[in-house]
Order: sequence, then C-alpha cells, then structure tokens
Amino acid sequence: MSKIEKFEDIEAWKMAREITKMIYQISSSDNFNKDFALVNQIRRASVSILSNIAEGFERNGDKEFIQFLTIAKGSCGEVRAQLYVALDQNYVDEEQFVITKNQIGRNESDAFRIDKVSATIKFQRKQVQITLDFGL
Repeated sequence: MSKIEKFEDIEAWKMAREITKMIYQISSSDNFNKDFALVNQIRRASVSILSNIAEGFERNGDKEFIQFLTIAKGSCGEVRAQLYVALDQNYVDEEQFVITKNQIGRNESDAFRIDKVSATIKFQRKQVQITLDFGL
C-alpha cells in the first residue's frame, strides 16, 4: 500500500491536472474562445475533476472521498460530452478531438480513465490506497 499524505500524490489528481491544462489550451483557440458559454462550462467541468479529488481526500473519510470521486466521475463525462459539442461546432478538428479524448483516457497502469469508476480506498493512519478506473 502506498502512503499518500497529500492529494497532490494521487495519480488520478495528476492526470486530471493534465486534462485541465489541455482543455484550457484547446478552448483558447480563435474559433472556440468565441463561444463564451461553452468555454466557461468545459473549463469549469475540467477544474471540477481535480478539485473534487482534492476536496474528497482532504475530508479524511472514506465515504466522503468516494462521494467526491463520484462527483469527479460525473465531471469527466461532462467534459467528454462538451468535447463532442466542440467537435460538432468545428471548434476543434477531428485530430484535436481524438488527441484530447485519448489524453483524457490515457493513464499510467490503468489508474485513471473516464467513464466508469471503481474506487478502493483504505484509510489506515494516513495510509491510503486508491484505485480509480474511469474506462473509455
């Protein structure tokens, strides 16, 4: 069991941070950034993923952590859905869409994928084992 003392150590949080960077980058393009509502919504949803992982961890309770992971999972689906809107409106081309969607699905040893979540959490004197499966 790995010892995780802060949310920044959680692989899923690190991956969510990378996803957020990517969303901010693609939503800054000339075509995309004119749709203020979609830009705002997709950015907020991506920030919600890493924020909920962090907040759930900081609450130091497994039931609350699972609840916040479930919220983060919902935000993952929201980001993915909004990527389809961006594709349909030609704010991103097919290549950008695929790269971004693949980045969202990328993981290190299947630690973080988007769509279905299973969380195994054990709090034992500040020792936590976390497994997230957000599969495409």
